[in-house]
Amino acid sequence: MDLKSRFKKIQQILFYILFLNLGVASLKLICGWLIHSASMTADGFHSLSDGFSNIMGLFGIWIASRPIDETHPYGHKKFETITSMGISILLFLVCLNIIREGVTRFLHPIVPKVSLYSFIVMSITIIINIIVMVYETHKGKVLKSDILISDALHTKTDILTSSLVIITLIGVKFGYPILDPIVSLLIVFFIGYSAVEILIENIRVLSDGMAIPIEEIKKVVLSIQGIKQCHQIRSRGRPDDIHIDLHVLVDPVMNLSKAHQISYMIENEIKKSFQGVTDVVVHIEPLEEDNGRK
Repeated sequence: MDLKSRFKKIQQILFYILFLNLGVASLKLICGWLIHSASMTADGFHSLSDGFSNIMGLFGIWIASRPIDETHPYGHKKFETITSMGISILLFLVCLNIIREGVTRFLHPIVPKVSLYSFIVMSITIIINIIVMVYETHKGKVLKSDILISDALHTKTDILTSSLVIITLIGVKFGYPILDPIVSLLIVFFIGYSAVEILIENIRVLSDGMAIPIEEIKKVVLSIQGIKQCHQIRSRGRPDDIHIDLHVLVDPVMNLSKAHQISYMIENEIKKSFQGVTDVVVHIEPLEEDNGRK
């Protein structure tokens, strides 16, 4: 699949999921407001942040799909990663809002009016979220999309928090209304954990952290006939846009044509062995010159 088709596919997926997330959020928020449940309302805001993250994702994909130009010789793909960072920041803001609401409920308790309708709403939203998470995770791995994988993690926490809300509603029904604000604060932990996961991975990409272990690359390169040694191996980039550069040592009497052919062999072998590699820079050096430096 070419770059343009990939981005178009991701945009279509995000567009459909956006409407599902907004529908799920609306159900939770309306029901939570009607029965005065802090935990259900908090879960509704969590789902609403899913919708906002989809909107941010669509914007990020639109920028990332732009072709290489003079100001961005490596392309615009990292804008997708930057947008994923925005999603994690949005999750942290949701956490702050839920904490504020939870503390308020502790200071001014309100007993939720639990009904069969509230259980039906939560069950429907959980089923929808499970379908979305499985589909989005699969497509995210296939398309190697930070946006889809990040959003799937977000949806996974939504499933967990919705399950907690159902447990809370059962507890309230049996005479334990204090569970409502407690669980709303517990939801913060799941949202925050998801935000940290997204943040760590995106920081690795933006800070040019290692994309592929050095030993794995070295093993592939040294399997090519004519290469004596391999060192100064570096890799960076997103899972779908990995850049590698390395130095290889060859026989000093090797002619230029043969050395050039070996560099192409290295590039092809690396791209065949590791998915997502888009650029390989090979520096050919004579073996005796390296030994002289040492």
